[in-house]
Amino acid sequence: MSDANHASGARAPTLPPLDDRDGSIWLDGQLVPWREARLHVLSHGLHYGGSVFEGERVYGGRVFKLHEHSLRLVASAREMGFVLPWNAEELDAATREVVAVAGLTEGYVRPVAWRGSDSLRLVAPGTSVHVAIAAWPWPQVFASGPRGIRLRTSRWRRPAPDTAPVRAKTAALYALGSLAGQEAEEAGRDDALLLDHQGRLAEATGANLFLVIDGALHTPPPECVLDGITRRTVIALAHELGLKVVERHLDPAELARADEVFLTGTAYEVQPVTAVDALEYPIGAVTSALVRAYARAVRGEAARPAPTSEAAPAVASESG
Repeated sequence: MSDANHASGARAPTLPPLDDRDGSIWLDGQLVPWREARLHVLSHGLHYGGSVFEGERVYGGRVFKLHEHSLRLVASAREMGFVLPWNAEELDAATREVVAVAGLTEGYVRPVAWRGSDSLRLVAPGTSVHVAIAAWPWPQVFASGPRGIRLRTSRWRRPAPDTAPVRAKTAALYALGSLAGQEAEEAGRDDALLLDHQGRLAEATGANLFLVIDGALHTPPPECVLDGITRRTVIALAHELGLKVVERHLDPAELARADEVFLTGTAYEVQPVTAVDALEYPIGAVTSALVRAYARAVRGEAARPAPTSEAAPAVASESG
């Protein structure tokens, strides 16, 4: 997950409202003036959460891992019970067109798909499906790298895999993150930490969670959270750096064992965490190395040699 209002731990700069800007948005197969990209107030997706979306970043004029994002949008729609009128390759082409027309070098892209206004019947399999793609500038907020952020454990929990479409990047699930994040900000924190349905560590409101324990990365398995594209990228980078990665269920008490904590997501990239509730953490060497490695990766730069000559281990998986 990723939240377009988060930018490496800082509040987003004050910008014009998103519905009152110049430019073009790709809507149902064609570019339309920005202010004319509308949906009807009786759209099914608005009322019942039947919409899916992606968050993508533009670096040097290129969308990072574009095809993976397009594939996930198609898969999310399928998980929500509808089929997009365009396949992943067509969405790739449309996204490149939007970025080119906007003249973006550094930016954010938001593809979104939703059920239309043909019917407000709760079960409406024949409802039309609409797709839009918008892109806008996303300046680098911290030239020297992200600062740490502070988290607050939320009372809200991630649902069990058999109670919600947890594999979909859907508005229906992001309402949970919105509530948790609002409470965290009202309490003076930057973001919220959510537990899963069994009280184990899950994720932040829109980003995957990593703990550094004795030099190894420990991260919850993607059972009730998205297996984020940035998450997978960072795991691969960790292997290149010779770091061990362990996917396992993590009890909240293990936060006290962690030497470092960080989040990953399209908007956050690799975001150091300096506090979770009363616990505090440094921005340590492992997190800093992954921040640098990710910054190189998104711009297509060659990875630096791993610190060990051994091949990187596969992701270990443990239970409990």
